[in-house]
Amino acid sequence: MKLVAATDRGSGGSGSGRVGGVVRSVGRALHLPVTGTARGIRRVTHAHGAGESGLGKLIELHAVNGAGDVMITVALASTVFFSVPTDEARGRVALYLAITMAPFTVLAPVIGPLLDRLPHGRRAAMAASMLARALLALVISGAVATGALELYPAALGVLVASKAYGVVRSAVVPRLLPPAFSLVKANSRVTLAGLLATGVAAPIGAGVQMVGDPWPLYGAFVIFVAGTVLSFTLPHKVDSAKGEDVALLSADGSGLPDPRGKQRARRPGLRSVGTAVTHALGANAALRCLSGFLIFFLAFLLREHPLTGVSAAVSLGIAGVAAGAGNALGTAVGAWLKSRAPEVIIVTVVAVALGTAVLAAAFFGAVLVACLSAVAGFAQALAKLSLDALIQRDVPEAVRTSAFARSETLLQMAWVLGGAIGIVLPLNGTLGLSIAALIVATGWVTTLRGLLASARHGGRTRARVV
Repeated sequence: MKLVAATDRGSGGSGSGRVGGVVRSVGRALHLPVTGTARGIRRVTHAHGAGESGLGKLIELHAVNGAGDVMITVALASTVFFSVPTDEARGRVALYLAITMAPFTVLAPVIGPLLDRLPHGRRAAMAASMLARALLALVISGAVATGALELYPAALGVLVASKAYGVVRSAVVPRLLPPAFSLVKANSRVTLAGLLATGVAAPIGAGVQMVGDPWPLYGAFVIFVAGTVLSFTLPHKVDSAKGEDVALLSADGSGLPDPRGKQRARRPGLRSVGTAVTHALGANAALRCLSGFLIFFLAFLLREHPLTGVSAAVSLGIAGVAAGAGNALGTAVGAWLKSRAPEVIIVTVVAVALGTAVLAAAFFGAVLVACLSAVAGFAQALAKLSLDALIQRDVPEAVRTSAFARSETLLQMAWVLGGAIGIVLPLNGTLGLSIAALIVATGWVTTLRGLLASARHGGRTRARVV
């Protein structure tokens, strides 16, 4: 009897063990796609020393930032733009610009200098920008259903928080460079991660939008809460201000300390970082203005007058995909070129953008509109990486983070200006793209001579420090 009982218990135990093994195997099979993908992403983001330096964590944080922003963009686009006829949509977007962008142009100049004063709280500042957008996404989720007026101030808050994150991120990257990494390569990795996350999250947001207007915003809330937590996983050296100072961005020498040690700085400007940097910033501002212009102008133009042979939705999709592909290609090319002749690269890409805009204006059509969108994205990405290289080359490390913060703020203001121009123009393709060409030509002509002169002399102008 004892032997039989023991045998029965052994058989039962063996059966239970087999069932447990099957359950564990099924569990591993279900988790493998998630864990395997996560491990693959971690290997890519932490490669070549990025994991040890902390750059890998910033890359992942920027991907989260891009995914959250695009979720909110999808929800706002549907509410403000797609859900009403074109004339009403144009009025709504104009109101959106007036209520959100106009105050932003006032707030943007103070974002960089304000964040310069918080070198010991950069992780907290990035976490605050994430948490603010998480809470504002919930506010917007209630407003999109009722059309309440709080939609606009909440959207302004999202915009300001997003740009504040961008400024802090630019200031953080130099402190997380792995050995033998150029700043251009590091920024390329960070930017590409954001683009890839945006490309993945955009169709997901559009699909969730079909369930209900607030759902992309609920997704944004979850994503930004995760970003809040991830911000504090960055290395502590991000909050260190050791060896840093504030870049005096003025045109004259009034900010230099005199031999007696007295401070003569009065007002910050943007010249002491070197003529190559300021001319590169001017050229980048023209391209950023072009980007803002094309986003708003083509959105309405292609909705009212789709490209030949395709619907309005397909026309907008073509322009959007072309711009995204161009941006990604420019980022990849920038990582490959590293910091070779950045002045020449900027002059070249702006010239290519100008030529494409002129052709698109003269022979308006589907192919040239797609080409202009792609070239604008490519030129903006590559020129920005070249500007980063110039800041790395010409600006002393002690003031480099300050220079990044202030230059990023000015570029955001240029984007706002371009968007404002795009919204007020008549919906005429030739006229609009002629204005686009004029924007690029202005930036190219005013910076061409200075950039080429800097390239000939090696660009080693000395930045002044205060």
